[in-house]
Amino acid sequence: MQVIWKEHDNALNATLVFKDFVAAFAFMTIVAELAEAHDHHPNWSNVYNRVQIRLTTHDAGNQVTAKDWALAHAIADHAGVLALQ
Repeated sequence: MQVIWKEHDNALNATLVFKDFVAAFAFMTIVAELAEAHDHHPNWSNVYNRVQIRLTTHDAGNQVTAKDWALAHAIADHAGVLALQ
């Protein structure tokens, strides 16, 4: 799965569509662990096989910062994410 981030409205945004809910939930589990490791947590939503993620740094006035980019790259480069279809 390739994660494509778009910077819009003072946030990094990505929408991912998976083959089913189980794959979407597996992705969310990986992201939850990465978010804890980075001490930076996304705003996100999930409906069946679709996950929408929004990264912004609240402590910086809801702007995109290096923390957002670091988590975005960690998500996009994670072997488990790349293996998801």
